[in-house]
Amino acid sequence: MCGIVGLFLKDKALEPQLGSMLSQMLISLSDRGPDSAGIAIYGAPSGNEAKITMQSAKPEQDFSNLDAELAKAIGAPVSIAVKSTHAVVRTAPAKVDEVREAIQALRPDIRIMGAGEVVEIYKEVGLPETVVDRFDVRSMTGTHGIGHTRMATESAVTTMGAHPFSTGADQCLVHNGSLSNHNNVRRELIREGMKFETENDTEVAAAYLSSQMAHGKNLGEALEGTLSDLDGFFTFVVGTKNGFGVVRDPIACKPAVMAETDQYVAFGSEYRALTKLPGIDNARVWEPEPATVYFWEH
Repeated sequence: MCGIVGLFLKDKALEPQLGSMLSQMLISLSDRGPDSAGIAIYGAPSGNEAKITMQSAKPEQDFSNLDAELAKAIGAPVSIAVKSTHAVVRTAPAKVDEVREAIQALRPDIRIMGAGEVVEIYKEVGLPETVVDRFDVRSMTGTHGIGHTRMATESAVTTMGAHPFSTGADQCLVHNGSLSNHNNVRRELIREGMKFETENDTEVAAAYLSSQMAHGKNLGEALEGTLSDLDGFFTFVVGTKNGFGVVRDPIACKPAVMAETDQYVAFGSEYRALTKLPGIDNARVWEPEPATVYFWEH
């Protein structure tokens, strides 16, 4: 029993409030997942830099002087902004792969949470309010985001086992449910060259979508594929650089509710996650249909 939320803004006037709105939505579902929590925020693209979010169990040691060491290793400027156990590396888009390799060489204990032009991912063990406060998520701005509070069933309670999972540039996924064929799908994806950090079934779902989109499908088409290729009970909420998508399995036993106004599209595991959103009283509110893909793009 996990709690998931998502918010896709249509109205630019709400972008300064994205972190605050998404945080409130997730905190309202805290009792659905006491183990760990996480949020992905999609900010505005800068056009000339990319971001890598990383995590360390020893941040004071691992992040110290890392910017200078990375800059020397790749021969290009690098900046690092530290937030508690996480840090965001900013570099030229063409240097992302080099930076990732250098991080692993220089600080092998650091974990990469995600990378891309716009996404930042923050996740840790603990309740949503603790995670939100730890990383000052309420102050973050952006166009859309997703969040998750976890009750572990398939793997250990760790930072890496927390959601969102990101397996492609500016792509991430949160999940409520359990996949029964994730080991088979993982083996197939490994043969394609995908790499995995955990044994979590949700990471497999994220990698499946990344693989589908790498083969030329858009988000909606990739989500359609989950209905035939992934077995089990699932509700997925997914973010990409420009998009936001939702799909439920054909049985749809996991709770879900959506709301749409001229200002936003919102998702919550329960309606209480949506009650503080502006204009919710006049929103179109519905339960997403089984085996039906919903997605929006900017």
